[in-house]
Amino acid sequence: MKVIFLKDVKGKGKKGEVKNVADGYAHNYLLKNNLAVEANQAAVSQLEGQKKKEQKEAANELKEAEALKDRLEALTVELTAKSGEGGRLFGSITTKQVAKELERSHGIKLDKRKMELGDAIRALGYTNIPVKLHPEVTATLKVHVTEEA
Repeated sequence: MKVIFLKDVKGKGKKGEVKNVADGYAHNYLLKNNLAVEANQAAVSQLEGQKKKEQKEAANELKEAEALKDRLEALTVELTAKSGEGGRLFGSITTKQVAKELERSHGIKLDKRKMELGDAIRALGYTNIPVKLHPEVTATLKVHVTEEA
């Protein structure tokens, strides 16, 4: 019997796949537990429509990420901090502080976990922070740390 999987079933199929399974397995387990539906004409066309919708949404997400990348790379986040000799900071600047300042001064809300800063900023000057906006899109955010007066 041909079925369309509604959920992942270990060893049998992933969500959205159309597969041939034994009649008894389909009736007694998959259909009974709402893990799959019978692959008739209506169900197959509904699945195709759903896949097209998901592709459109993925393309829109990519386009939005590209637009946000252009905005982020065009601006610089300005932060001030107390520093000692040689431009070393007392403490450090974290991605949380960068995200807060980005939202306050530029109105862009960005999750601090998307910023891939290996270690906190501990010196005055410019720092480039890679920001992962989408699996295929990475932007570079410029952060300028100046001495607090």
